[in-house]
Amino acid sequence: MPGDADETIEVPLYDVAHGRAGDKGNRCNMSLIPYRPELYPVLAEQVTEARVLALFAHRGATRCTRHDLPKLHAFNFVVDDVLEGGVNGSLNLDGHGKTHSFRLLGLTVRVPRALLEG
Repeated sequence: MPGDADETIEVPLYDVAHGRAGDKGNRCNMSLIPYRPELYPVLAEQVTEARVLALFAHRGATRCTRHDLPKLHAFNFVVDDVLEGGVNGSLNLDGHGKTHSFRLLGLTVRVPRALLEG
């Protein structure tokens, strides 16, 4: 029924969160910060290490570690072997961390419609 309090909707992460990224060698470090603290547990459940690793598998990523920062309502993802050797070692013109945060924000998540309103 429309307007159900439990109704969820699928949205890209960029609709409910923002992120930053950096790089060090062949490792990418990405933050994920929901716009509303109430979204933190929703994202914690859906944006898993396995899901982020799969997102970057085509780039050769071998490991993803998620660091939960509950007091900040944020996450930090560290993805290994994703930068084709790193900025100084890669022939890729834009293979460093900054570009990868937007790829992360393209993941879709299901969130309660009530948290999208207002």
